[in-house]
Amino acid sequence: MNKNDRWVLPEGIQEMLPFQAEPLEKLRREILDLFHSWGYELVMPPFVEYLDSLLTGTGRDLDLQTFKLTDQLTGRMMGLRADMTPQVARIDAHHLKREQPVRLCYLGTVLTTRPDGYGGSRSPLQVGAELYGHDSIESDVEIILLMLDMLGRAGLEDIHVDLGHVGIFRGLSKQANLSDIDEATLFDALQRKARAEIDEFLEQIEINKDVRMMLASLVELNGNMDVLERAKSTFDKADDTVKQSLENLVSIATAVNKKLPALSLYFDMAELRGYQYQTGIVFAAYVPGHGQEIVRGGRYDDIGKVFGRARPATGFSADLKNLMDLGADFSYSASGIFSPSSNDQKLWERIDSLRKAGERVVCALPGQKAGAKEMGCDRKLVEKQGTWEVIKI
Repeated sequence: MNKNDRWVLPEGIQEMLPFQAEPLEKLRREILDLFHSWGYELVMPPFVEYLDSLLTGTGRDLDLQTFKLTDQLTGRMMGLRADMTPQVARIDAHHLKREQPVRLCYLGTVLTTRPDGYGGSRSPLQVGAELYGHDSIESDVEIILLMLDMLGRAGLEDIHVDLGHVGIFRGLSKQANLSDIDEATLFDALQRKARAEIDEFLEQIEINKDVRMMLASLVELNGNMDVLERAKSTFDKADDTVKQSLENLVSIATAVNKKLPALSLYFDMAELRGYQYQTGIVFAAYVPGHGQEIVRGGRYDDIGKVFGRARPATGFSADLKNLMDLGADFSYSASGIFSPSSNDQKLWERIDSLRKAGERVVCALPGQKAGAKEMGCDRKLVEKQGTWEVIKI
């Protein structure tokens, strides 16, 4: 590396300067306080773990996104976390072992080998909430409402929520007796909304014509609440698993819409994000002018099984840095009180009382040329008749 390039960071890795870090920290506190007000307890999983624990039950996608290294103490392979969700599931299943519903939240840096949709970053500051131990629609509704409350606290408006259910595709695939390879091929085409490719593929395999029609229709079943009625008609000859999945989706959407009638809900029966471990509803939030999702979530009831205790689970995650960039009310502004360099005991006592009251006080160092404005202060301490007073600059 050239000497002049030593300051260059790897692609997709960012550092936060003061004008970015301070607003981010304010937003972090705001969101964690919000989670606390909803009854969610904070957990802090480790940044690095043994690989067999970190990737247990998460599938190949997360494996490819995980940086790996060798533990010099044991020789075992370790990984840098690329997603905190499996770690939190392990905490609920293996460490807490509570019988009642458990609400957990988390916030920390994750590291991925490639950008994963969060604005091109490979080091998102992942924030999320998970609800364990309850399998009815009320827990899914709570998680969606909490997600929307979080986005509101971040200053985001005109939010659109995209809903789907992996049980519909999973049920139809089982009804069609698709092999694992055929299911994976169809899954890939559905994600790309490649209708011609989907039709061609379905014509090449031997399945019931009604099931073929229902699988092909998935890519077209998207839109507002009206699409749910079309889906009921389309899946009239589907197995009970498919019908129950659709009914679950309808029930959740209806409950959310009742509490937030102005919310824009969009439905996509081909939406299968997290298909490898999601088991029920999946959702994502979007804002105008930003093509990628800003939050993703859903139900993943089976993930705790590999840790010895399968419990119902639903939750969401987002990149806090992305929320700050897209939000409104967390701008950086210089604010503080500048103090001259002095050994006056009364001045020190005044500075101490101001800091205890929550003020930011910056003390000048002997010989420095920079004044109050250069040090990011909008006020200063001046001596008047033996007392130190704060005045505006």
